[in-house]
Amino acid sequence: MDYQQILEEIHTEVKPVITQGKVADYIPKLAAVPLNKFGMAVQTLDGKLFSVGDADEYFSIQSISKAHTLILALQFVGENNLLKRVGREPSGNPFNSLVQLEYENGIPRNPFINAGAMVLVDIILSHSKDAVQTILKFVRDRSNNQNIDFDKEVAASEKSTGFRNAALANFLKSYGNLENDVEDVLDIYFSQCSLSMNCIDLARSFMILANHGLSPWSGKQIISKS
Repeated sequence: MDYQQILEEIHTEVKPVITQGKVADYIPKLAAVPLNKFGMAVQTLDGKLFSVGDADEYFSIQSISKAHTLILALQFVGENNLLKRVGREPSGNPFNSLVQLEYENGIPRNPFINAGAMVLVDIILSHSKDAVQTILKFVRDRSNNQNIDFDKEVAASEKSTGFRNAALANFLKSYGNLENDVEDVLDIYFSQCSLSMNCIDLARSFMILANHGLSPWSGKQIISKS
């Protein structure tokens, strides 16, 4: 299969409509991202890399980061313990719904809505000496790129406007589903979402999921095959 040709065909097809979208404006820093940015990358198990467009340009990965913290949290507490605090069902509501969280007594529907991701952060915070560096090292190692870092300006922008996220964290705390201080959880959550990566980093970082939990870069078994 010619992956490069496929990527180029997709790029050609969508290029005329790329600027018809709308960038996220609920975080001021994200509102400044140019509309015409577009990139894709594919990394194969046999070591081949294919990319198109702005695939090597860095951006804050936002909610994509939740997939990495889910893997980390599962490593720390295992699936059974995690499912006591976070569900695995579609939310059916906005990703930052306060109503749903209150209705379900502080148990987020899944790890990828904001409240669920905060529980993942809380787990990592409880099981590591430095949660921020734990997350950063994990992503760097998975991507085979030690230059990946947080975008501090994006994190600060999120924190300055993150009132609903603060409300979600306080809801979680009120129901006993956060072990750590609300502010600590929020600071790590905002940093996590600000992780600056490009499409190539992302494609490489999820190779462990396509490779039965085995890191192709280090040869280590990151996720149990069972």
